[in-house]
Amino acid sequence: MEPTTSDDVRSVSAEQFHSSLRGRRLIGNAAVVLFFLSTLVGLATLAALIIDILIDGLPWIDWDFLSTYPSRRPADAGLRSALFGTLWVGGLTALFTFPIGTATAIYLEEYAPRNKLTQLIEVNISNLAGVPSIVYGLLGLAVFVFLLGMGRVIIAGALTLTLLVLPLLIVAGREAIRAVPDSYRQGSLALGATRWQTVRHVILPSALPGILTGTILAMSRAIGEAAPLLAISGLVFVTFTPGHPFERFTVLPIQIFNWVSRPQLDWQHVTAAAIIILLLVLLSMNSIAILLRDRFQRRSEE
Repeated sequence: MEPTTSDDVRSVSAEQFHSSLRGRRLIGNAAVVLFFLSTLVGLATLAALIIDILIDGLPWIDWDFLSTYPSRRPADAGLRSALFGTLWVGGLTALFTFPIGTATAIYLEEYAPRNKLTQLIEVNISNLAGVPSIVYGLLGLAVFVFLLGMGRVIIAGALTLTLLVLPLLIVAGREAIRAVPDSYRQGSLALGATRWQTVRHVILPSALPGILTGTILAMSRAIGEAAPLLAISGLVFVTFTPGHPFERFTVLPIQIFNWVSRPQLDWQHVTAAAIIILLLVLLSMNSIAILLRDRFQRRSEE
């Protein structure tokens, strides 16, 4: 029996390597095809829904639909009160959420001590991001409406949605701040800047595009929520335009929920038209945030 040489061992190892490489490439290609098909199915489903909504709703959208109040007759139904309520609630939610979420993310990443209490806070924030929205609605009803005596008004709804989306923005903000290279911090501190000056002039401008991305995701969820605002507002038929944050209100998701539950065929078209307006409001607010994000990102790269 001839002894095994090093050349034979290398030959066997090379054959095993190439055989394993072919198997890995086959699995990788299969995974790529599977992921592509999954993405294609999702996009096709979304496209089918949007096309169906556009076909049903576009003929019903005109100035009267946007400028009149809801009615019990589909031909006379409008979105004025729900549209203004959505703009009020969405604007106040963004006004409350962005500074509070950004400040919390900065504190947890730059100032908070690394101890068990901080770890407990971080775990709870991550868990709160997955709490059902109706729970926040009941919390807002108990705290803002009854305990603080605000009543079922716009600002109570905005504060409730702020509680709902704050965990999302805090998590996104922390990840954006964590992505800033540590050399930026060390270089700023080495030049004599204080910690706050470093945060304000170095870390925050670099992390702001990521924070604005989290804001986009948070506001997208807030504007589309119906359950918490249904618990706060309780109104599905409003025939006045809210003029200040302490008035009763309704929003587009609640109005859509009210119309879609009616059996007449014309209400389905009115509902589709309202969904199109809700999507336009959402895309408009997101576009503003995207423009701001791109502007700050270009500035940070200069």
